[in-house]
Amino acid sequence: MINIATTRMNRRSFLKAGAAVTGGLVVSLALPLGTRPADAAAAARFDPNAFIRIDHQGIATLVMPMVEMGQGVYQGQAMLIAEELEIGLDQVRLEHAPADPAYTNPLIGGQITGGSTTIRAMWQPLRQAGAVARTLLVQAAAARWGVDAAGCTARDGRVHDAAGGRSFGYGELVDDAARLPVPDAAAVALKDPADFRLIGQPLHRLDTPDKVNGRAVFGIDARLPGMKIAAIAIAPVFGGRPAGLDEAAAKAVRGVHQVVTTDEAVAVIAEHWWAAHKGLEAAAIRWDGGEHGSVGMADLRADLDAASRRPGAIARDEGGVDAALAGAAPRLEAVYELPFLAHAALEPMNCTVHIHDGACDIWVGTQIPGIAQAVAAGILGIPAEKVVIHNHLIGGGFGRRLEADGIAHAVKIARQVSGPVKVVWSREEDIRHDMYRPYYYDRLQAGLDAEGRPVAWTHRVSGSSIMARFAPAAVVNGVDPDGVEGAAEPPYAFPAIRVEFQRVEPRHVPTSWWRGVGPTHNIFVVESFIDELAAAAGADPVAYRRSLLDANPRARAVVDHAAAASGWGNALPAGHGRGVALQYAFGSYLAMVAEVEVAADGGVRVHRLVAAVDCGRAVNPDQIRAQMEGGAIFGLTAALHGEITITDGRVAQGNFDTYLPMRIDEVPVVETHLIDSSEAPGGIGETATAAVSPAVTNAIFAATGKRLRRLPIDPAALKRA
Repeated sequence: MINIATTRMNRRSFLKAGAAVTGGLVVSLALPLGTRPADAAAAARFDPNAFIRIDHQGIATLVMPMVEMGQGVYQGQAMLIAEELEIGLDQVRLEHAPADPAYTNPLIGGQITGGSTTIRAMWQPLRQAGAVARTLLVQAAAARWGVDAAGCTARDGRVHDAAGGRSFGYGELVDDAARLPVPDAAAVALKDPADFRLIGQPLHRLDTPDKVNGRAVFGIDARLPGMKIAAIAIAPVFGGRPAGLDEAAAKAVRGVHQVVTTDEAVAVIAEHWWAAHKGLEAAAIRWDGGEHGSVGMADLRADLDAASRRPGAIARDEGGVDAALAGAAPRLEAVYELPFLAHAALEPMNCTVHIHDGACDIWVGTQIPGIAQAVAAGILGIPAEKVVIHNHLIGGGFGRRLEADGIAHAVKIARQVSGPVKVVWSREEDIRHDMYRPYYYDRLQAGLDAEGRPVAWTHRVSGSSIMARFAPAAVVNGVDPDGVEGAAEPPYAFPAIRVEFQRVEPRHVPTSWWRGVGPTHNIFVVESFIDELAAAAGADPVAYRRSLLDANPRARAVVDHAAAASGWGNALPAGHGRGVALQYAFGSYLAMVAEVEVAADGGVRVHRLVAAVDCGRAVNPDQIRAQMEGGAIFGLTAALHGEITITDGRVAQGNFDTYLPMRIDEVPVVETHLIDSSEAPGGIGETATAAVSPAVTNAIFAATGKRLRRLPIDPAALKRA
């Protein structure tokens, strides 16, 4: 059975606060470890920290701090805990973590699933949680036998004495273990990697059976007694508001109970969604678009172009760029553009809310349970502890569930409704009221020496600052760290480099995180421009990159491996080409080679993607390959088709006929090669998403000689006369 929930914490501290859970053994990292509630009920439990609960039957329930949205983090987190706890995955059950600071992501500083941080953030804390629990269980068994705990061992959910003739199951020991003082997690020895039995193995996912047999419960599956369904229409111009509607016509639709208006939306409450949807249509809503009702893409692009010509906030400035450029010959310049992108997750936005007795219960799939709790409490004017987040599996997040706007809409609707109400967005509302990957507009310049090597590199990023809204303290001296990630610290050695950030908010268009965040645009720009330098130097793109990686052996190794595995340098038919891209992002190194075919009409078919990745120690190699495949397809979909445009203040696209998903016949072969590494794990969920677009466009250049500096790929620009 899978349940789920979450929390918050300082990024440089450890998980704080223990969570009391009834029955058996409960383990959760707490600072200071060794403290325990003094009440009588807690004294009968084993609760040194908040991630593990073991009952008297020996069943281990693992509380997952990060939410599952298809990326396999339930599996990875469970493997980390179970490895140190010395249990098999067949001995565990999983639960969502509640909204609680005990489940803070230490790399982000809040109870947040995102940024490809789950495994790298929890690599130490979850293993320590398992090790602490194991240590206490071993001590409990040793005390019963009257022997030294150092001679006892744990394996497969049992503790064995030194001779191996006696053993206790964990369930038999939980009461005794609960009475022992909790050791400091830092003082508990973790397993030698040479002794790992789970970590490093390609194990099957724990959530697969329930997803196959239909028992898995996503947010949209929430069911409550007496629950009504709401369909929502939000002002089509961002920032607009309802100006009038035909409430009587809406209520005349069979099954409709109520029409609700909020500051920027209208909802129809009904027995089922179709009635609510038809009620919205019948309502014939009139909207006030406000001051942005005439804004179009030309306006937004002009804003970006003008801003990109002005100096920005300095993210990095080393080596005397201006002097190096003045002495360079030749010098290259380029402008790159990347469009707004929607998330378009399979599960549309939804949220179920029940406000009652001065409290609020929310059933939703969210990447930010703590923030969701705070947002709901703020709207209702009640203490946060009066809001309970019942987190669920997410049918695709991609950063969209890092925002609480859908929850806010649902709470505003629910406070006008008696009883529980589930708000479900149509696909059109989901796409037209997304929070989009920003439109980016980048200017670059490089100077080369006589051998064609770069002596100076400048990169000015112009676009929205998500951090300024989401975490303003992270923006220092005007630089959004996400906006320049992948640009400020490229893997290459440049004698002189200057990277700037020019914040340009797209008037009224809301922006937010999108799978791959800053690197999704910066890797495209950097790797495309590096390819331009290689072409100007008359150099092979792989050899050119290698020449700039003398001080970066891990980066060079993935380039070499990907090139060899792809058959780089082997002849291809006319109209075919190979392209390469390299990145360091999310704590991992990745090189990708794309093989493409460009038809006479400009149509692009990607036949093969070959990736070499060094993501540190692999927790589950099979899951890494799955994430590489999924991320590559997600990024390739955007490169081929992805673009949100604004016409008369509103989004022009509305469903999968105008915001195109990749079709199954477009999917290439994806090969992933893992580089053995003993380094701590890096992130993997977003790496391929960022790398695939430049690999493909560089391959298009190799096939056609045409350089694409704007996405999505435009077949008209590639059409042969």
